[in-house]
Amino acid sequence: MIATAHDFALPDTDGRVHRLSELTATGPVVVVFTCNHCPYALAWHERLADVAHDYGFRGVRTLFVNPNDGERYPSDSLDAMRARVADQGWNVPYLHDEAQEVARAYGARTTPDVFVIDGEMRIRYRGAPDQDYEDPAANALWLREALDDVLSDVELRRPQTTPVGCSIKWKP
Repeated sequence: MIATAHDFALPDTDGRVHRLSELTATGPVVVVFTCNHCPYALAWHERLADVAHDYGFRGVRTLFVNPNDGERYPSDSLDAMRARVADQGWNVPYLHDEAQEVARAYGARTTPDVFVIDGEMRIRYRGAPDQDYEDPAANALWLREALDDVLSDVELRRPQTTPVGCSIKWKP
């Protein structure tokens, strides 16, 4: 799977705007569509944050993007996002896709839905972090493999898996 990634510019919980094309200019970027309330997203959160930490030293940037309708699902509102980041001391920017345009452009279906985008703005991996959200020992293996392969400039062992999680809560 190699498709061109859609560029975007979204604000984080502090209002700072992150533009994908600026980030990919320095290396791969992991974009994770996620949210505050989904049990799958919550189960995978620490593993994804660990990947962001571990691969940050290798020039990989990670962005968490919340596309859910915060009006119908208040636990996914911008205020709730800010509270979660403040309470948990996140090391990853948490972006607000209020218009849901970025999630739609990527065809995101679930939280989480993980994309690895290389320095040429190509989507190299899309899917789940690993094979089992209930098993922390799985350690986001599929995502780690994808990043190792992208960083080594080799063909990906597993370019696509099926994203598993809660459906994105689209606005009516």
